Amino acid sequence: MLLRQKYPLTWHKKDFSIKIFCSIPNIATGILIKAGKAYLVVDPGDGILRDLNKDIGTKNILSISNAFITHGHHDHVGGIWTLLTYMRVMNKKSPLSIHYPAGCVEIESIYHAFHKVYSKSIPYEIKLKTIKDEKSIRSNGVTIKPFPVVHKEYLHDGITTKQVPALGYKFTYARMNICYGGDTAYCTELVRNAKNSDLAIIEAGHDEETPDDMHMTMNEAASIGKSAKEYFLVHVPE
Repeated sequence: MLLRQKYPLTWHKKDFSIKIFCSIPNIATGILIKAGKAYLVVDPGDGILRDLNKDIGTKNILSISNAFITHGHHDHVGGIWTLLTYMRVMNKKSPLSIHYPAGCVEIESIYHAFHKVYSKSIPYEIKLKTIKDEKSIRSNGVTIKPFPVVHKEYLHDGITTKQVPALGYKFTYARMNICYGGDTAYCTELVRNAKNSDLAIIEAGHDEETPDDMHMTMNEAASIGKSAKEYFLVHVPE
């Protein structure tokens, strides 16, 4: 079943929930997952701190232990610096793990720049967790399974493309699961992980006339979404 498409998008079953504050191509993405008392941030794009502050407040922001990055494009990581700085200013004590695909230089560059500026005044530990395979991650009762997706970008000539390090994630808690594909073209890994999920979040960032290996069309995305119990189509151009 296709759920309503007006941000923020929310879904919850018992004490497992997700809120997609926004997912706008070339602008920003921002996602919050709550599982029991644990909060996970996914693709913290520009505006994530504002949205988290309004939604869960300072105490819960400081309790966030994990952030998951699908890829390094600015509309998916643009809010990381702000989030890290806020946690520093508000004296976060518990560690923050940032999970990201191997080869995602954007995350590593942001971390090293942040550490260079604030190395003497960071009250919490930032743990970079490079994902090199599909091995599941467990945290606070949540199992997170990364899987590879197909997402490319243009080189400077505007014609040639290259694959960027990119992942989707399947979050499982209390026998329920949410599949988030991130940005991707149609690919078998996403098809397999979305099938029978309680919720699938599928990007539909390309028009129907000229499908490519960067994003999916609405029809492609819907065909995958329909294999889940419920689904959202996101990253749709405005």
